[in-house]
Amino acid sequence: MRDEQPKLLIVEDDVGLQKQLKWCFDSYEVLQATSRAEAIALMRRFEPPVVLQDLGLPPDPTGVSEGMATLKELLQLAPKAKIIVVTGHADRESALRAVGAGAWDFYSKPLDTDVLKLIVQRAFRIAELEAENQRLREVQATSPLEGIIATEEPMQKVCRVIEKVAPSDVSVLLLGESGTGKELVARAIHARGERHDKRFVAINCAAIPEQLLESELFGYERGAFTGAVKQTAGKVEGAEGGTLFLDEIGDMPLSLQAKLLRFLQDRVIERVGGRQEIPVDVRVVCATNQDLSALIETQKFRSDLYYRISEVTIKLPPLRDRPGDAIVLAQVFLRRFAATRHRAPRAYSEEALVALQRHSWPGNVRELENKVKAACLMASGMEITPEDLGLGGNTGQFAFLNLKAVRSQAERQAILQALAMASGNVSQAAELLGITRPTLYDLMDKYDCRDSARE
Repeated sequence: MRDEQPKLLIVEDDVGLQKQLKWCFDSYEVLQATSRAEAIALMRRFEPPVVLQDLGLPPDPTGVSEGMATLKELLQLAPKAKIIVVTGHADRESALRAVGAGAWDFYSKPLDTDVLKLIVQRAFRIAELEAENQRLREVQATSPLEGIIATEEPMQKVCRVIEKVAPSDVSVLLLGESGTGKELVARAIHARGERHDKRFVAINCAAIPEQLLESELFGYERGAFTGAVKQTAGKVEGAEGGTLFLDEIGDMPLSLQAKLLRFLQDRVIERVGGRQEIPVDVRVVCATNQDLSALIETQKFRSDLYYRISEVTIKLPPLRDRPGDAIVLAQVFLRRFAATRHRAPRAYSEEALVALQRHSWPGNVRELENKVKAACLMASGMEITPEDLGLGGNTGQFAFLNLKAVRSQAERQAILQALAMASGNVSQAAELLGITRPTLYDLMDKYDCRDSARE
């Protein structure tokens, strides 16, 4: 378990204080240094995120010159490290100088271990959040599909399929529960295709009354029906040269399915009330949350239309099947909503993270986004709680958590993510993870990840 403990570097030359602080911080892996050289060596080797440093170090134990020099060198080596300087009683001037030089916080002797514990815990929490934000920025910067978060294998597989089919002009059918991001995927297909500089036109077949859907799709001529005072082009014409996205196509009435099939076969349309055939060049992407095979059996969906729109079928996994993505998405949504409000919360409490992980998310990504948005409005503090998310009854007791198992899962996920970013290149993945190539091979064997790499 020692390798799994957070690393805390204590720079202190007093042997008695060393023993006291090591006992005080027994929940951490304590690294001890008595001089500037030892502190720099330990920082280079172990990269501890938090440092507790006395300003009075040899050869100037009664002054602060050596301590200030140590502080500056540590920050040059690790600019993101949270360094808490310990000063002499009432030495406010030295404390302010240290903070001005980049120290994260300060504490004055004599030591109150309870207060010092709180300061160190807070420093570790801030360091953890900053590391997570950095990881999210790296995920977004290296993601091949803008706007799609995919740290779990099921969604990474979807991204790989999108990259393969997007450059072609095949019709794509997206299957998935409501809220899984079907329109986002459709836009990604459009953005990665040769039609990316043309229009992306979306229409929800379930949101428009049956009697109006045909005219919305194909347009109408003047006088075609009461209120048709001018010739109007439909959504299909509006997507000329680009992509037409037909959402919830499983709700399209049978009478209109026949007309859509003719358009897909001949690539021509006739406006309502018209006789002229109008050629239209569009790529078609369809989506539904229904079981089209069952609809075909009950004769509510045409089998010939199904085969026409499903040249390639992509199944989007529900959020409950990609649990690691739930936390990452929640962090992304929080940062997005917090940026629009002056006093919005900036983090989740530990209990909120557990609740996010345990919730089954029947509404998928859309439900998660709505809950985070509401929580930003409802939270009274700077941390979002399970109650703010509306998940207060889902946190339960924490006895079910096995810290070793949770960390192993997170480590395996990070390895898979790095290999995906590096397209299976082990050397590049090791560099992304900040470890050596042999170490990565050992971890891949430990977590059975060899199949995700290429030699």
